[in-house]
Amino acid sequence: MSEDRRLEVLRAIVEDYVQTREPVGSRMLVERHALGVSPATIRNDMAALEEGGFIAQPHTSAGRVPTDKGYRLFVDRLSTVKPLSSPEKRAIQAFLDEAVDLDDVVDRSVRLLAQLTQQVAVVQYPSLRRSAMRHLELVQVGERRLLVVIITDTGRVEQRTLELAGVPTDDVVAELRARLNALAVGQRLPQLVPLLDTLPQAFAPDAQPLVRSVTEIVEETLAEESEERIVLAGTANLARGSSDFSHSLGPVLEALEEQVVLLRLLTEMAEDAASVAVRIGHETQHEGLAETSFVTTGYGAEGNALARIGSIGPTRMDYPATMASVRAVARYLSRVLAG
Repeated sequence: MSEDRRLEVLRAIVEDYVQTREPVGSRMLVERHALGVSPATIRNDMAALEEGGFIAQPHTSAGRVPTDKGYRLFVDRLSTVKPLSSPEKRAIQAFLDEAVDLDDVVDRSVRLLAQLTQQVAVVQYPSLRRSAMRHLELVQVGERRLLVVIITDTGRVEQRTLELAGVPTDDVVAELRARLNALAVGQRLPQLVPLLDTLPQAFAPDAQPLVRSVTEIVEETLAEESEERIVLAGTANLARGSSDFSHSLGPVLEALEEQVVLLRLLTEMAEDAASVAVRIGHETQHEGLAETSFVTTGYGAEGNALARIGSIGPTRMDYPATMASVRAVARYLSRVLAG
């Protein structure tokens, strides 16, 4: 049996099973696909695929269904990812362009991806550890109160109010603002801490307590906001495809609630060489997700992803379409954050 023909038969089985949810028999393959060989040859190819563990017989019917191994070969041999239509691309851009801040753009992205895939969507927040400082603002809101505003290159804004022991002069506040931005702009946030620690020595002794208070509150903010966060949407979509799971949805939903599980998967998938990473079934290494697949990609500056976005659904998913949707939303999300 030729390798190319075996892949064509497997591709046809995967596509038909995804579309019909029914085990695929040789007769269906002959009727629906121009494979260019006899039914007997297709039956032989299916027998070889079954022996190799790429397809399996779920019950006594003549049909076969893809296994995790079969889906993996199908995904690995995809020559192209199904492109989104022009109206879909315009709709994505228009929807995300309306976002007003980072929280809004993340929320819109996860809801949009869930709608496009009809699966569960997950977006990992860009943490401050992976962000760079765009601007740091100091605003006096009273004689003894100073508002510290941290703005990152992802559009994230953190605000802290500082109670002061004395009344700072406008000149000191202006100089501190200028020096902080000279140090901060373009720097990754963890690298700022040693730079900030040297800043008080650049000021007169009577201004150093103020400088230390500001640098300490910046450092505290970075420490507070270093925890990873993810946002989910579309969990109800799993109920519509509950027949894809041999057991109840309970274990799947419980796994999705464990953010540490999803964060581990996202971190591991960030190491994949493929631009769009796929974990299929037991590759997730979590019992509750053994009947699901996870498709993710990074978003942010090209070659320096800030975080990941992805889709979770049953192993019987339309992989080319899901991969295209994940990639498209990630690209537009990156553009919005860069803007």
